[in-house]
Amino acid sequence: MSRLTLAALLLACTTTLAAQDVTADLQQLQDSTTSVAADVAQARSRDATQGAELERELGDIRDDIAYLRGKQRREGKVSASEVADVRTRLDRLRTRAQSASRGISSSAPTGGDRELPVGTEIDVRLSTTITSATAQVEDRVEATSVMNIDNQSHVLVPAGSLFRGVVTSVNRPGRIDRKGSITLLFDQVTVRGTTTKVRATVMQALESEGYKGDAGKIGAGAGVGAIIGGILGGFKGVLTGILVGGGGVIAATEGQDVSLPAGTILRIRLDTQLIVE
Repeated sequence: MSRLTLAALLLACTTTLAAQDVTADLQQLQDSTTSVAADVAQARSRDATQGAELERELGDIRDDIAYLRGKQRREGKVSASEVADVRTRLDRLRTRAQSASRGISSSAPTGGDRELPVGTEIDVRLSTTITSATAQVEDRVEATSVMNIDNQSHVLVPAGSLFRGVVTSVNRPGRIDRKGSITLLFDQVTVRGTTTKVRATVMQALESEGYKGDAGKIGAGAGVGAIIGGILGGFKGVLTGILVGGGGVIAATEGQDVSLPAGTILRIRLDTQLIVE
């Protein structure tokens, strides 16, 4: 047997074993959701509101596992980082659910009037165009908040604050999966010069009305959020040809690459609380 043939055989065996390992890991994660679901149910019996939030997060994780299993079947490859990310989220959810079922707070120390809770939705505007035709995993993404985010007492995240994210997966249209898709995860925000880690997933992609250029419609006493919302444009509605699924997967509804033009509004949801320094 030639060295070339032997090397190819070893590579094929290694690839097969790696694929089997990933499949086993994904099955293990799927099995683990059952026990976590039981913990969430106990938490809900104690606190219906918190339990409902935990159930929603568990649903997102299940969607992500199903997506990764489908990707493994279609492409034969799922990165270790993708599996590790889902495992980490599931472990954290389990800890929170178990703590909630015992009446123990597992969240970070409360930020009081500096805190935005899990589930807070924020609209951000993309700074550049993103498309599955050219995007690569680990590409950085930047967007700015459209409106002031406050907690009824004062502004926590002013309009124009910088949110940074990362591309965690890219699928280009092919013979089997004819729809292009891209997954974005926002992991940090800079507020008044201070950068804070956060985790936020995309819930919706909205089309902007664009630059109105009519400052006369904005009152002299309007806040920054109102100015940005007015001059830079409001929302026309859901971006056509785009479907957002669990875990922030953004897919084209037709057999083509998914494209998010600069200026697109992404509605993101905090998966971790944000305490603004």
